[in-house]
Amino acid sequence: MIIFGTKGYLYQLAILTLVCGQCANPSAHALRKRVTKFTLFFVPLFPFSTKYTTQCTFCGAEQKVTKEQAEHLQSGGAGGRTNTPPQQSYRP
Repeated sequence: MIIFGTKGYLYQLAILTLVCGQCANPSAHALRKRVTKFTLFFVPLFPFSTKYTTQCTFCGAEQKVTKEQAEHLQSGGAGGRTNTPPQQSYRP
């Protein structure tokens, strides 16, 4: 008897501040990676599906993104900001 199946893993890569395409609010978006792995006797062997999504924390809308877009967003590009506060100059 051979037992096989799949198991899903969800990784949160970053929290970005973006304008939502659904509700048009500038809010935090979770950038997530979902990996589905083939299992044999409950041991995950290899991934056969990888998907990237962003989810708006204001309205909950989820949008699929490509791997290249996810890497670009994670590096801070495309107008998306990470959770670091902006630098402000001080003038006396």
